Amino acid sequence: MRVGLTLGKFAPLHQGHQRVIEAAIAETQHQIVVIYDVPDVTDIPLRVRANWIEQLYPQVEVILAWDGPTEVSHDPVVTRQHDEYLQRLLRGKGVTHFYSSEFYGEHVSLALGAIDRRIDDQRVNVSISGTQIRADPYRYRNFLSPIVYWDMVKKAVFLGAPATGKSTLAAYMAKRHATVWMPEYGREYWEEHQVNRRLSQEQLLAIAVEHRRREMSLVMQARRYFFIDTDASTTCQFSHYYHGSALAELQRLANDCCKRYDLFFLCDTDIAYDDTPDRSGEVQREEFQREIIASLKSLGTNTHLLRGSLEDRAQQVDQILIDPASTARRG
Repeated sequence: MRVGLTLGKFAPLHQGHQRVIEAAIAETQHQIVVIYDVPDVTDIPLRVRANWIEQLYPQVEVILAWDGPTEVSHDPVVTRQHDEYLQRLLRGKGVTHFYSSEFYGEHVSLALGAIDRRIDDQRVNVSISGTQIRADPYRYRNFLSPIVYWDMVKKAVFLGAPATGKSTLAAYMAKRHATVWMPEYGREYWEEHQVNRRLSQEQLLAIAVEHRRREMSLVMQARRYFFIDTDASTTCQFSHYYHGSALAELQRLANDCCKRYDLFFLCDTDIAYDDTPDRSGEVQREEFQREIIASLKSLGTNTHLLRGSLEDRAQQVDQILIDPASTARRG
């Protein structure tokens, strides 16, 4: 059986890496990708980088090289360290082809007894490097999959009951930081599909799924920060509020929110209630706010409480963007 191997830091995974992986997939029956832990190069965790490949190429075998050598050079001592490490790591894997776009393709292939397959080693087809992308992810984002770029920006989600200023604040923060924001899709859906001011459980799940799809599309326009109005946990809360339960898939999406976003902000009810046709009244706002707080606690999210005027809230958000460990106004 033809077994292909590729390796790297994938910090981040870009189109050049993907061409190598896809060539190996096309030419071999089994493909192995070795990913090195390089905390001195990137602060994106090894498991996050592995997850990119697992999502994009679920058929490959991903091996985490937690203790692998990180220095790369033509020095024979360094190349020997890499060769010996890979021989130990891949013992019994039967690698027949080594895929790369680097000079080390020669010595690694020799060490493993594999065929040396170089893919675009002159960078003719994809003229980019991880160093360039790390220096300016936004500039080079078109070389990245949305799955990858999602982890290159900081995602801040604004939560709270209706009429707590989430949309206004998300739009304000996006303009303040020259980036984009994700509007609450549920409001748009409700206006088009509600019957007697209600949506079914299946419709609420559809809202959560489409909201996420739009996030992944819009994130490619985000510069450093991505501000999001509402998430699946709130949609799930609506389902419990109106139906007494939520579909299992909606609950799964809600539970996943604590890992999906980087910062959680709860907009307080200290601003005047603005009554609109899609809202149920100020009393229910307070009740729903308590339900959201309870839900956030059950999910284990570290939520920051925002109070005051629009500018007051924006300043609080900025403080936490700079210092996520800040305890100012934490709820």
